[in-house]
Amino acid sequence: MSTVAKLKIEPVDLSALAEKLGTDFAARAEVADETDCFVAENYEALKTSGLVEAGVPVELGGGGASIAELGQMLRVLAHHCSSTALAFAMHSQQVAIPAWRWHNQKIAAVEPLLKRIAAEKIIILTSGGSDWVAGSGKAERVEGGYKITARKIFASASPVGSLLMTSAVFEEPGQDASVLHFGIPMNSPHVHIDPTWKTLGMRGTASHDVVIDGHVVPDAGVALQRKAGEWHPLFHVIATIAIPLIYSAYLGVAESARNIAVELAKKRRTDHHTLQLLGQMDSELRGAQMAHQYMMDVVARNAPSAESVNDVMIGRRLMATHAIRAVELAMEAAGGQLSIAHGGLNAGSATFRARAITRCRQGRRQNMLAQWRWACRWARYSKPVLLPCDGKQGCDQWRNRIAVHCHKANRVADDRLGERNSLDTFQRPKGVLEIIRHDGAESHAAH
Repeated sequence: MSTVAKLKIEPVDLSALAEKLGTDFAARAEVADETDCFVAENYEALKTSGLVEAGVPVELGGGGASIAELGQMLRVLAHHCSSTALAFAMHSQQVAIPAWRWHNQKIAAVEPLLKRIAAEKIIILTSGGSDWVAGSGKAERVEGGYKITARKIFASASPVGSLLMTSAVFEEPGQDASVLHFGIPMNSPHVHIDPTWKTLGMRGTASHDVVIDGHVVPDAGVALQRKAGEWHPLFHVIATIAIPLIYSAYLGVAESARNIAVELAKKRRTDHHTLQLLGQMDSELRGAQMAHQYMMDVVARNAPSAESVNDVMIGRRLMATHAIRAVELAMEAAGGQLSIAHGGLNAGSATFRARAITRCRQGRRQNMLAQWRWACRWARYSKPVLLPCDGKQGCDQWRNRIAVHCHKANRVADDRLGERNSLDTFQRPKGVLEIIRHDGAESHAAH
């Protein structure tokens, strides 16, 4: 306690600080997305602001932030730059886990790492996406340690990482395989980054592959050795703390998508269908927020266990389901304006968009069918064009036929959806048999 008194650490509102930084981050987010560039400038700001060491205990020179405070900070960052928030979540959970162990389990071995984070403002990378319970890579016994050969995927923020927290599988004849856990300095001559991260969303995270080719970890550098493929009690702590923090960033992305969709909807005439979509969107988002709060409540129990992991994973599943659906509805409510880069959803929403774009939007299809029946009466068709409806392209094919065969119906459909699309943007399907009845005569035309 005397150490804390001497430090005189002033409490910092991490959310307010993240909001302040976010203004500049948002201005750079679009550039990072368009150019596939890492958000390096944002990381410099994170270092100078004190957020890098925010989760380190005050006794060790950090900010002493709680896991809940770190989660809220990541959530706010995601409102402005999703790539920064997600990449920084990986560092934040790698700080929060040893900090929890230092506070609650009195593990002295984590103290040097925490002090180094506070003093040097180093960025910690994690290879959890490669490893988890099974582990990956190869560890060979050499004099004084282990020679590591591995490729670690999804190493977010790899260009600025100082230390990679990772693992490798060690096999000895006649014995069960084990997994070794250790840290590897990113400046090792036996470590290099393979720039593989070319994705639909989160382009600025630089979650490249890290290739380890012959780096030797000394015996003293091995923090844990466990049986490969089996759950270890340490995973109770890791899963209970890491998942809620990482999903704080995803929740922030969904909240940002909601806000953008509402602002876009305000700029055009709003019909009943759009209002219904916005209401459903808010309901789904509230479900995601409640599921995330449930995960944070589990963390607040301060008792990592099999039960806490189960509860966190339930919350994770619920939050993901509701967040994905909220973003899908945000996209549908915003309509065609999403195709405009500067006016659409934040680039990070592409994480959810990849799934949403392949699904046929039920409300839109039903609306088109209704408009088609109305068009049939005007054009005296006895039944609709027979076309498949497969995702966006299929729905646009329905829309194309309405526009081609009944311009007046097309104008009504455009007004209903708030999308004034030109016929030049449509692609007529190839190899589709159109069955069109006009004045009682049936004609077949293959395109």
